[in-house]
Amino acid sequence: MTGHPLTGDPSPFIHPTAIVEQDAVIGAQTRIWHHAHVRVGANIGPDSVLGKNVFVDAGVAIGAGCHVQNNVSIFAGITLEDRVFVGPSAVFTNDRTPRAGGEAWDIIPTLVCEGASIGANATILCGLVIGRYATVAAGAVVTHGIEPHGLVAGVPARQIGWVCPAGHVMSKEPSHHPVAPCPDCGWIFTKSL
Repeated sequence: MTGHPLTGDPSPFIHPTAIVEQDAVIGAQTRIWHHAHVRVGANIGPDSVLGKNVFVDAGVAIGAGCHVQNNVSIFAGITLEDRVFVGPSAVFTNDRTPRAGGEAWDIIPTLVCEGASIGANATILCGLVIGRYATVAAGAVVTHGIEPHGLVAGVPARQIGWVCPAGHVMSKEPSHHPVAPCPDCGWIFTKSL
């Protein structure tokens, strides 16, 4: 596969040091950078970016327009929907009781919904749903699912507010959905989103 990020070529761009295994599906204009590794059967949508040292495990699905920054591993059982941002060195787990030896390996799925953002160095435990357009602050340790548009921070992560689809903080009242439009963009929160 060839292509170049600056020429407008619709082919995916895969850096010469990256490894993309056979039967991985890479969408148009997706860019895979230095030392990334995409395993067999992974499916990466169009217009996505995988930074340096990103690992995508076998069978993982990454949607369109996602940005996965440097040093992130997306293990089996993790799904990123469209337009998800994952900051540098964020961590996803996929087993609640990992051991170096033994036969039992129980992959617990995690879903990161459309438009969500995971901050740098955040840790996402397995078996969770990160809601649409939710934001996880840098360094947070997420142990529970996050509502759509929820803003969480801390160790363990707690909801501290709400964000609009553009990521602006709409409210720092974690227990109630915002009732006023976003002060930055005018977006109005609706429970269905």
